Amino acid sequence: MAKGLDDDLQVVRELANVLADSGLTEIELERGGLKLRVVKDPAPVMIEASAPSYQQPQMAPAAAPAQAAAAAPAAEAAPAAPSGEAVRSPMVGTAYLSPSPDADPFVSVGTQVEAGQTLMIVEAMKTMNEIKAPRAGKVAAILARNAEPVEYDEPLLTLEG
Repeated sequence: MAKGLDDDLQVVRELANVLADSGLTEIELERGGLKLRVVKDPAPVMIEASAPSYQQPQMAPAAAPAQAAAAAPAAEAAPAAPSGEAVRSPMVGTAYLSPSPDADPFVSVGTQVEAGQTLMIVEAMKTMNEIKAPRAGKVAAILARNAEPVEYDEPLLTLEG
């Protein structure tokens, strides 16, 4: 039995080396009745499991756009909802509206964008994920706040036209 365990541990070590050498983040191997899964970083499910820690801070930014809309009701709130298409976050993470702290934002309200153009970045597990425009259109509203947490499927901005 110990010999079999040693063999299994050797396979796990070899798979871990493949991960390190290849840049992959996950490998799954099934042999006979044995199924091995080696993951370099925690799986996205683990990120979602930690979502409750993000829910409470998210409530404050969600209220802030409503307050901003109340201050300027005709500017964004009414037209964006019926005619705009929400671009949603594909993951839990932190939204960044510009490529670096001292750079201009990728887009602003009123910017005409092309399909595939970078709208913002969502950082998840120290990986910067570009959020791209699904289609051409005009940015009607930016709902995410810079350097604030976002949830999976949360609307980040709306496009119209």
